[in-house]
Amino acid sequence: MIHKEVTKIGIIGMGMIGDSMSVLTSGHGYETVCVVRRPEMIPEYKETYNNYFKQMIDQKLMPASQTEICAKYVTYTTNYDDLSECEIIFECVTENLELKHNIYAQIEQKCPKVRAIASVSSSFVPDALAEKADKYKDRIIVAHPFNPAHMVPYFELCGTSGGGSENALQFAKEVLESLDRKPVILKKPAPGFIGNRLQFALWREALNLIESGICDPKDVDTCLNFSFCPRYTSIGIFEHFDNGGLKLNITTCDTVFPTLSNIDKAPAAITDRIERGDTGARADSKTGFYDWNGVDMDAYKERVNAPYWNFINWDLPCDK
Repeated sequence: MIHKEVTKIGIIGMGMIGDSMSVLTSGHGYETVCVVRRPEMIPEYKETYNNYFKQMIDQKLMPASQTEICAKYVTYTTNYDDLSECEIIFECVTENLELKHNIYAQIEQKCPKVRAIASVSSSFVPDALAEKADKYKDRIIVAHPFNPAHMVPYFELCGTSGGGSENALQFAKEVLESLDRKPVILKKPAPGFIGNRLQFALWREALNLIESGICDPKDVDTCLNFSFCPRYTSIGIFEHFDNGGLKLNITTCDTVFPTLSNIDKAPAAITDRIERGDTGARADSKTGFYDWNGVDMDAYKERVNAPYWNFINWDLPCDK
């Protein structure tokens, strides 16, 4: 259901996240204004937009006519004046702090109705983002998604460490909930927020396991696919250990924690591969931890997307 206090949503910066966000907002019937830096790229942005909808249509999640209907809710522009009616703006540009500061200055001049300026930044905390702002310092927050944002429901919201962002955070949370997202608000900023801190803690130990000669990368992935990861798609880790009993849990903590990796930089398992040029599936060698030569990448992408189709159950807009 559309938020009753939102008439338009702004998106600044098209690309991996911005394109996906425009699918999400227009797919829920929000008038969406997309500010682009390179107008010659607009046909490519539109093609990406259409392809995202085609994927959902192919999964029989919506009728074939929906792409054309939703596209009527999106406009592309290079003019910040066109954001003047927006109550919330998602800033999706590259991780360049000076560029972001310049954008926020434009918003302060051009957007009298904006209540939240939500950066999708994965590396900058709100304090750094808002440090040069004037009248909208308390409205600049982080709303960090996981890619693609129209498929993965989770967003993590964060305000400045000194407080004052509560109204912007709550408003952004309500808007994201209207978009069928699952936002959480952090109590204070932290590098990596929640999702990447958890993901990279697991990654650090996965690397430790192979460097220690305990197992191979494929063994780690088999463990994740067929042991506890499927469980955490329906219950949480705190639910799980609460249900198992903390008396049992403390014994395992005391036994296992001392043996876990505590390295504070990338290990040789990564740096040696980079030095050899084996940087992953997109390397010239098409090798990383796996050999990607001959792999059906379309089938791989289908596996990547498979867990998320169930989250697309939107109240789709009607033709304008």
